[in-house]
Amino acid sequence: MAGIPVYHSAILPEWIDYNGHVRDAYYGLIVSLASDALMDRVGVDSAYRTRTGCTLYAVEMHIHYLHEVRQTDTVDVSVRIVGADAKRIHAAFEIQRSGHSAIAATAEVMLLHVRQQGSRATVLPFPPPVGAALAQLREASAGLEAAGPGSRQMALRGSGRVP
Repeated sequence: MAGIPVYHSAILPEWIDYNGHVRDAYYGLIVSLASDALMDRVGVDSAYRTRTGCTLYAVEMHIHYLHEVRQTDTVDVSVRIVGADAKRIHAAFEIQRSGHSAIAATAEVMLLHVRQQGSRATVLPFPPPVGAALAQLREASAGLEAAGPGSRQMALRGSGRVP
């Protein structure tokens, strides 16, 4: 696994399709749950969300399906922070079947920090502790090479950084 471990899950029977492997949509669910684990890791946890009304919205996701995942598998998900600015996180996730060396799927997600107020969402900068946690995670993952393909289209505008 090339990234920083962030999430582990068994495969639930309802995630299996008529081909006997995880339905494509459930890879997105696994990445979404890994994004939740990332939120907890950088301080955008339940207490933070309750206290501030702020959360992260996924605004874009690209998934590459590389190997089948079956119901008997468990998956480990790692993350690399490809980019981050005052309000956004560009995260690269890798899904690997436990006990297998090949990456089953990769996903890139653009996350946006917002404050929810009723039906409105306002984009806000991360508070300093969250920004510092993101910077630390980005630094820790900076030298880690991707184990699978990345998106050639997703990037922070003006960052000059390409995955």
